[in-house]
Amino acid sequence: MAIEFGSRKETFENFKVYETTLAGRPFKVEMGKMCGLSNASALIRYGETCVMCNVVMSPKPREGVDFFPLNVEYEEKLYAAGRIPGSFMRREGRPGERAILTSRVVDRPMRPLFPKEMRNDVCITMTVMSLDPDCSPEIAGMIGASLVTAVSEIPWNGPIGGVQVGLVDGEIVLNPTQEQRKKSDLALTVAATMDKIVMIEAGANEVDEDTMLNAIKAAHVEIKKTIAFINEIVAERGKPKIDFQVVGLNMDVFHAIKEKYLDDFKAAMDTDDKNVRDAALLPILDKIAAEYPDLSDADLDLVSYKMQKYVVRRWLLDEGKRVDGRGINEIRPLAAEVGILPRVHGSGMFTRGQTQVLTTCTLGGTKDNQLMDDLTDEQTKRYIHHYNFPPYSVGEARAPRSPGRREIGHGALAERALVPVLPSLEEFPYTIRCVSEVLSSNGSTSQASICGSTLALMDAGVPIKAPVAGISCGLITEGDRWMTMLDIQGVEDFHGDMDFKVGGTRKGITAIQMDIKIDGLTYDIIAEAFEKCRKGRLYILDEIIKPVIAEPRHELSRWAPKMFSMMIPTDKIKDVIGKGGKVIQDICATCNCRSMCRRTATSSSLRSIRRMQSAPSSPSRPSWRTRRSVPSTRARSPA
Repeated sequence: MAIEFGSRKETFENFKVYETTLAGRPFKVEMGKMCGLSNASALIRYGETCVMCNVVMSPKPREGVDFFPLNVEYEEKLYAAGRIPGSFMRREGRPGERAILTSRVVDRPMRPLFPKEMRNDVCITMTVMSLDPDCSPEIAGMIGASLVTAVSEIPWNGPIGGVQVGLVDGEIVLNPTQEQRKKSDLALTVAATMDKIVMIEAGANEVDEDTMLNAIKAAHVEIKKTIAFINEIVAERGKPKIDFQVVGLNMDVFHAIKEKYLDDFKAAMDTDDKNVRDAALLPILDKIAAEYPDLSDADLDLVSYKMQKYVVRRWLLDEGKRVDGRGINEIRPLAAEVGILPRVHGSGMFTRGQTQVLTTCTLGGTKDNQLMDDLTDEQTKRYIHHYNFPPYSVGEARAPRSPGRREIGHGALAERALVPVLPSLEEFPYTIRCVSEVLSSNGSTSQASICGSTLALMDAGVPIKAPVAGISCGLITEGDRWMTMLDIQGVEDFHGDMDFKVGGTRKGITAIQMDIKIDGLTYDIIAEAFEKCRKGRLYILDEIIKPVIAEPRHELSRWAPKMFSMMIPTDKIKDVIGKGGKVIQDICATCNCRSMCRRTATSSSLRSIRRMQSAPSSPSRPSWRTRRSVPSTRARSPA
């Protein structure tokens, strides 16, 4: 019966709160009240952190795509921390770096568990609505995204769980608090299913491989509890999974093509040159297109992908052979060079096969620090690393665009790898910006960026504590069989099952990023990847970087700003500043410099930065250029 000028009271009959603990803190899930038009929704409460998680799938598959269209969005709302955005419009705009990195961290473990043949759009959104600094919104969002996807009718082979791990005073700490994070030697994020590890992301202060593996194992124990909690909710209110329209190639046609053209594909792919390989594949695809005119361009691309994948995997698993003829633990030819660009403050180029990265280092005053307008603990950032991936680096004829998520993620990985070895502000009072320009890409450009950054920083005279190098390890699996290989190139990354990137010094690991395309890794695979990356890293540090530049330059570039510092008693600082700042302004104008003052209890530190407008009459260090290249014979890592 209709009600005139009134309303019934909404009772939310399906509303329920589920409670557990995560790393000793209360963890609650509220479902059945909010976001009723999503496929599934939940409000996650972790301590006083609140994250709204939603998942939505389109009813029909997207046409004309040969990939699964998944979007994972992590939204930071500054009202969650009681702050007003600092932009002109005073509202949140495009996602910040941390939001993009968190989206990637959630995307990477979830994507491999979706059916590869599905073409329906799926969008997972995590919105941070309240922030408790001691309870990670990233982990709350990851668990919430896993929960709503598992509860929904969307086909998915989950759930997963996630946890952060710290290393405080030598002890492993799960989901460390804000104070613990400040003194932790490890910032590790692990995602896993009940049986396997599906994602690893880490920054560390030169932590050894055994400690890192133990931290991963400790994280997995806690994750299993979370997954059991999710499974209880799914058992109670999970929806039946729907059938989806499979979009793919006619397998009878594909088998006929494989039977006829397999030897041609093998011959075309048996080379270490990407350009030669691509050119050799074109006439084969033209023959296939002429023989099967009903195949669309997307079908031909899929045929090429499947044939290349078959060849790469069969060679590795059956013959222990790599596409370019290298040994399983052999690194591509290496070269390193510094002092390439005369006017920049520091530059270094690192080459690994057909992957080549040129990194520059620029120094500035502390006022050049990047301002952070997000939910991070830090208000400014002193060390900045940017990674650029222009189209010409892969031979594509198109105009460059602004950096995407991949570029931001790779830049952050290289940045994380170098932060532990940077000097403190007291030791080196400069803002540091490194920019890695990918000149040529055939796999592992992020790790080449780490090596190039080490070269550029030492060339610029930044007194880093130790050089850092990075290398990746790949994986091929088939049932219970698996094998790893060192220094994967593009085709092995594309058709393999894992890209395990590790950066570090001789002492230990400083950064990890693991991408997989399967349902997870065992501890044995992770341990072997750690050991191979360690040996490869030491080889690059000892045989390639050290002979080129063994330690940071003792003097800065003549084009770099010069910093002078003096201590002034507190009762005298007014004489230096002058009335209305007149004295210090006159000094800055006369000497072409900028001043920065930092007060202590008894004195003030006055720093002056002088920027050279023209070259000095006698350079502070000679103009030099150093290069060392490994001969054309392939560089081999130690067995």
